[in-house]
Amino acid sequence: MNTPARRPDAAQNRTRIVEAARAALAESDHVHLKEIAKRAGVGQGTLYRNFPNREALLAEVYRRDVEELVTAASVLLAEHEPVEALRHWLDRVIDYAEIKYGVLAALEPAAWHNLVAHSQNPIEGALRQLLDAGKAAGSIRTDVDARGTLLLIAYLGRLDRDEWESTARPLMNVILDGLRRRDGSDLP
Repeated sequence: MNTPARRPDAAQNRTRIVEAARAALAESDHVHLKEIAKRAGVGQGTLYRNFPNREALLAEVYRRDVEELVTAASVLLAEHEPVEALRHWLDRVIDYAEIKYGVLAALEPAAWHNLVAHSQNPIEGALRQLLDAGKAAGSIRTDVDARGTLLLIAYLGRLDRDEWESTARPLMNVILDGLRRRDGSDLP
């Protein structure tokens, strides 16, 4: 049985709710549904019709961010040279990671383990696409892979929230510099 299509206004409400939740998560780990409804310009009933509980809303924020991150790889490669596409994608990873930090802090461990498990392969695939394009162009080292690069990126999750803004981008630049191929060789 097919799920009926949402009315345009209902779809817009759902989108506004998710965007309001995302903005709230960027500011704090303590996200209150009443505040999100207010930010989205909807009543609490509308919020609860779309998301029966806080966990469902936060999971949707996380899933949408993963989807946008994965989709961005192809779009960026169509618009930029591989290294520049990778740089833009890594900037998005920083924004995604900041929201991920908020989502995971606000969810129960069992819920976030499930979300992370389902997002790892698509994100790794998007990164692999970017790295492979750079390798083919001769601008990315051939001795690196997506999994190893994700391990380096994941370490950014150890940053405290108050040091995120000043530290995450400089560290991501170090990672990008380490991925670049130098002097026709794969060795630094």
